[in-house]
Amino acid sequence: MKMHNNHPYHLVDYSPWPLTGSIGAMTLTSGMVMWFHMNDMKLYMLGITITLLTMIQWWRDITREGTYQGKHTIKVMMGLKWGMILFIISEVFFFISFFWSFFHSSLAPTPEIGMQWPPMGIMVFNPMQIPLLNTMILLCSGITVTWAHHSIMSNNYHQSSQSLLFTVLLGLYFTLLQGYEYMESSFTISDSIYGSTFFMATGFHGIHVIIGTTFLMVCLMRHLMCHFSKWHHFGFEAAAWYWHFVDVVWLFLYISIYWWGS
Repeated sequence: MKMHNNHPYHLVDYSPWPLTGSIGAMTLTSGMVMWFHMNDMKLYMLGITITLLTMIQWWRDITREGTYQGKHTIKVMMGLKWGMILFIISEVFFFISFFWSFFHSSLAPTPEIGMQWPPMGIMVFNPMQIPLLNTMILLCSGITVTWAHHSIMSNNYHQSSQSLLFTVLLGLYFTLLQGYEYMESSFTISDSIYGSTFFMATGFHGIHVIIGTTFLMVCLMRHLMCHFSKWHHFGFEAAAWYWHFVDVVWLFLYISIYWWGS
């Protein structure tokens, strides 16, 4: 017998994914500790596997709720939007902590690092090379994701597909270039406060780029399966907001750490 609600809210069904997600997160964290201290990656890979499987199946269920079951009403969509906004605000403060650490050390260098910034012995990256190229890549990806949004709003299926594909490719290109930059680095995360702040800030931004690229890849697959319409596409909108946040954080990273800090 089909049940009809007399309210616009979504009362979620029982789901195993919060439990498996927490188990995956605990396994992943424990695995990273074992990897760092014992050079054993087995538990880490198990944690990655559990987390990925949880993500895929949880996203599948949410897609079914919003696309086929009609549970994402206007009231629910408003809650999802505010949830995404508050999540991005929390991420902003997460990165503020790294900038705070960087400026605390760079504006008043201590005798331990030679009373100068960058510290003695640190060969910094040239901001006019790969960092500038990565800046242009992310700025271009911001343009393509906005193009995708306008195309979806205009019911232009082909341009939406093209622009989303371009955005995903630019995100992958950025990650490859950052990986190459890390391989070519003359310093490591253990080289004074400069290495610590540099790799923590740019490394966490790189993780956010990977997450954002994955988010957009899921949106591309959903778009190819005709899940989005002019009126119902918050899954993509949330990915676009997240991607613009990643763009803005990179601009601050480039200006402060790569350009001013070098």
